[in-house]
Amino acid sequence: MDLVIALTGDIRCVYDESIDLRSFGQVSIRRGSHVEPTSNGQWTADLSPVEGPILGPFDTRTDALDAEVTWLRNHWVIPGG
Repeated sequence: MDLVIALTGDIRCVYDESIDLRSFGQVSIRRGSHVEPTSNGQWTADLSPVEGPILGPFDTRTDALDAEVTWLRNHWVIPGG
């Protein structure tokens, strides 16, 4: 898990359960995207919750989830990363 710690002490990351984030203090978790099926059985990753694009369509949900995490890590966790 990549953690980015701002000078304010705020931590930004793509959540997973590899680290108990509560050990850093108060936790605020919010959705970064919506991975949803399309009408023709493909998948998209809508990153509008973090002012990002809609990615896809992808043939599998796994591909959409992978693209979602990659985009979040490169553009939201580490802007310009």
